[in-house]
Amino acid sequence: MKTKTCIIASSLIALAASMAQAQGGFTVFGESGPAPAPEQRFVRPISAPYFHEDAFITSDVRAWYVKHHFYGDTIGGDLDVYALQVRLALTPTLQFVAYKDGYSKYNDTLNNNSGWNDVGAGLKWAFLQDWEQNLHLAVGVGYELSVGDRDVLQSTRTLRLWGSANKGFDRLHLGATVNYLKANNRSDGMLGNADMITAHLHADYRVNDWFSPVVEINGYFVTKEGPVGVPFSGVDAVSIGGGKNEDVITGAVGAEFRPFGDHIGLRGAYETQLSNNRSLFGHRWTLSAVYEF
Repeated sequence: MKTKTCIIASSLIALAASMAQAQGGFTVFGESGPAPAPEQRFVRPISAPYFHEDAFITSDVRAWYVKHHFYGDTIGGDLDVYALQVRLALTPTLQFVAYKDGYSKYNDTLNNNSGWNDVGAGLKWAFLQDWEQNLHLAVGVGYELSVGDRDVLQSTRTLRLWGSANKGFDRLHLGATVNYLKANNRSDGMLGNADMITAHLHADYRVNDWFSPVVEINGYFVTKEGPVGVPFSGVDAVSIGGGKNEDVITGAVGAEFRPFGDHIGLRGAYETQLSNNRSLFGHRWTLSAVYEF
């Protein structure tokens, strides 16, 4: 019985692997799949950079700058974030993802500190890469280490599980990601940590070889508060253990420019809160550059 179970499991894994191909570029082990046609290429997610993960296996470097303004009736002021992400295709179906790091600088009514963010990394398995239908599915697991500075509301430990889906319709490309974030200890950090579910939607349209407009929606839902009882969520900007009854939904509008070809994308987006309590999020500008190799 155990032998049959192993044979069936191995067959399913082999079938999924045969349908999955890395999206061209560098792969550590094995040969990458053929590069997709230009109209099949998706714009990588722009907003919610720590949590919005597509379903593709690529090797790339992504630089980020985020200018976040909090509305004054909560904490007020601004947050600047500088970060660098690295993704590496280990095999045609498996990717290493270093999704969180960076440096944060606050300028608000409660906090004028600056310091390093926590570091998060994990693995993504693309179990379906069907380029004929342009349908892509992946799952991932990651962990955030508490190596950041408490003064910038970091130093928390979080387990992350996620699933991603992408579907293309000629030049129109759609995507979705759902994360479950489990705090290792909700007493971590200056203001605690919380369990969360986050959801992210993406749409881009390839107008031509050098330009694609992008629309994204992000949702943050605290499922278990931390011990401090802060009445708002830190979304992806900070680690705060509160906000169970204060869901946050945001919308972002942006674009990607490719003046040097598909391997380099220059992107930007403006994001604002769509849910009722504007004081929880405010608005932000996100600028990013992606280099695929």
